Amino acid sequence: MITINLAVVPGDGVGKEIMPEAVDVLTAIAEVHGGLKFQYEWYPYSCEYYIEHGKMMDDDGIEKLKNHDAIFLGAVGNPKLVADHVSLWGLLLPIRREFEQVINIRPAKLVKGVSSPLANPSEFEFVVVRENSEGEYSEVGGRIHKGPDEIAIQNAIFTRKGTERVMEYAFQYAMQRRRHLTSATKSNGIFHSMPFWDEVFHSMTERYPEVDTQSIHIDALSAFFVSKPHTFDVIVASNLFGDILTDLGAAVMGSIGIAPAANINLNGKYPSMFEPVHGSAPDIFGKGIANPIGQIWTGKMMLDHFGELELGTKLLNIIEEVVADGFKTPDIGGSFTTKEVSSEIIKRIKML
Repeated sequence: MITINLAVVPGDGVGKEIMPEAVDVLTAIAEVHGGLKFQYEWYPYSCEYYIEHGKMMDDDGIEKLKNHDAIFLGAVGNPKLVADHVSLWGLLLPIRREFEQVINIRPAKLVKGVSSPLANPSEFEFVVVRENSEGEYSEVGGRIHKGPDEIAIQNAIFTRKGTERVMEYAFQYAMQRRRHLTSATKSNGIFHSMPFWDEVFHSMTERYPEVDTQSIHIDALSAFFVSKPHTFDVIVASNLFGDILTDLGAAVMGSIGIAPAANINLNGKYPSMFEPVHGSAPDIFGKGIANPIGQIWTGKMMLDHFGELELGTKLLNIIEEVVADGFKTPDIGGSFTTKEVSSEIIKRIKML
């Protein structure tokens, strides 16, 4: 029996509604497997926790989470209670950085039964591999002076180690797929970091002659995500570019509510974290209509991470079948509730 010790952090808003459904799905798929078991420990870290305790998690929260095999995160943020930069830097980013989750993976594909906003989307299926620890999201910089002379300086930090690491991962990922890798750059406008990024990418191509590569400026690449998404396979991008591209990828799928993500630790010292792309959606919280697909698909990525690729594929196939058969929440054109969608998925899992 393989036991996965999972830290469950529902977070805020709809995270608290979709997480129990996704956990039920994981439990059902593990029962079908027969040799797999999830052991859950729930943590209340959230903006409501902040209001009560003055912090987003316990003082020893990182130590507690470190003892798990993985972290299953819902959605964090409620600006009516806590400013976004406080909630982000108090929970999500400390987890990513303390646990050296240096790679972020976000897939996008045309899901059967979900209408893409694109007129002619074709059959696209791509994955963005995002550098998750440095780049444009560094804390280096500052602000000086006041009034009309005020200056804000934000330094982007690109290390060779971090850049090679994310590119190595992306090349290996591409080798497992269609062997096509695109690098997101902007070396014609950003003077230092992007030419460096291009140089490292070019040097890496020599190690993987089997992979077809291209570099595309981020502005053009964003346009191509809309005009010809079917031409992409794996895209490697810096922290900021990857963040923007993955939200765009979710949008062309038809709803950010179905998009999954994984934050990967590569050295095995700490747990990886799995979270949907969507936010806490406080405007629909409590209505029972939040889309559980993003969280459940994120569970599929977690199964893949632990080597259960066949099981993960079966789960994604069931998700697509359920959606194609019309079991959809309102955000993707349906009238079903969160519970009804997840229950149908569980029903079909038990038929495997």
